[in-house]
Amino acid sequence: MDIFVLLAAMLVCFVIGMPIAYSLAFAAIAGAWWIGIPLEAVMLKISDGVSKVAMLTIPFFVLAGAIMAEGGMARRLVAFADVLVGFTRLRGGLSIVNVLATTFLSGISGSAVADTSAIGSVMIPQMERAGYPRVFATNLTITSSVQALLVPPSHNAVLYSLATGGTISISALFMAGVFPGLLLGFSLIVLCLVIAYRDRHPPGQTAPAKDAIKITIDAAWGLVTLVIILGGILGGIFTAIEAGAVACIWAFFVTMFIYRDYRWRDLPALLHRTLRTVAMVLTLIACASSVGYVMALTQMPAKMTAFFLSISSNKYVILFLINILLLVLGTLVDMAPSILIATPILLPVMQNFGVDPVHFGMIMLLNLGIGLCHPPVGSILFVGCAVGKVTIEQVMRKIWPFYTVMFLVLMLVTYVPEISLWLPRHVLR
Repeated sequence: MDIFVLLAAMLVCFVIGMPIAYSLAFAAIAGAWWIGIPLEAVMLKISDGVSKVAMLTIPFFVLAGAIMAEGGMARRLVAFADVLVGFTRLRGGLSIVNVLATTFLSGISGSAVADTSAIGSVMIPQMERAGYPRVFATNLTITSSVQALLVPPSHNAVLYSLATGGTISISALFMAGVFPGLLLGFSLIVLCLVIAYRDRHPPGQTAPAKDAIKITIDAAWGLVTLVIILGGILGGIFTAIEAGAVACIWAFFVTMFIYRDYRWRDLPALLHRTLRTVAMVLTLIACASSVGYVMALTQMPAKMTAFFLSISSNKYVILFLINILLLVLGTLVDMAPSILIATPILLPVMQNFGVDPVHFGMIMLLNLGIGLCHPPVGSILFVGCAVGKVTIEQVMRKIWPFYTVMFLVLMLVTYVPEISLWLPRHVLR
């Protein structure tokens, strides 16, 4: 009954349209009242939820990503990817350029929605002019943007670390996401090549050597951000938080003094959008902390573990069931609240079955990322359709091959832990 009151209060608030953060807070208050816990304890947990130094990672990387995504970086990365692919003259070259450009921008922005908007606004019209179906270009942009949820500096990896109570290193999660993200990008490229040869998509075009050198130099300024984030953390020069701060300074310098595409008068609006995003995320984290506290008091994680054990004691069966659960959750609830709600419940279950918390983080991020590409709550899907100027119905009729590829990658990441764990184990020892 304790768990029922908590979950029922949460679901009722969701149904009546209350903002998710407030729904979580109200559910925590209802659960605390039912089990006789002073409401002051809930308020203290809300305060404690955002009183961690690790929280600084979020505003730093959100700001750095926003500056680079809106400051002309996307266009330069697309041009650079076009140079790399053009030498091969592969059929379907522009579709490969789309994936590669997204991979590069993912390592800078950390946001799938930002990647979809920035890359899509450049690549979708360009692909259509070259003879690609607009719906195909939109589907590719939507699904390739999921890479940003995995590779560093993924904002959602930071949220997962915070949802575990800070027990999982952000640096370890960043490293763990590199190979799954690259595997997803590579798998989409293979799919693009198959479709390109089936549908006779046009081949890539080789850029003149002079232009190729200029484009590479131009893009290199932004790509240094990747070196700052990964190189700094791997080399032990600074922590993930400090990497975010340095990335902000470098992004501002490159955008305003090297590229100079962004106007100074637009900076206040960019800062305002960043502050709104950060405020929403931190409010979610604060309220989710109180829910996690009440869940622990009701022994929900232990009861969930007992429930799954009653179904099967086979780790692989449980992993498959958890995947299905997370895929459904990802289509119904946005990613940040899903991470904050599900992690305190499911992580103890997974640890009981011997699953590494870092590995489970990658499983969760990929599952929920696929959910963002599917209605009714798919934010990446909606942004992609808006940028691509196509309807959701048109996209859904043609997106199934991309879903299949993402599901196969999910199965590999789930059942081959070394894909996620090899890099953090060997680099962060």
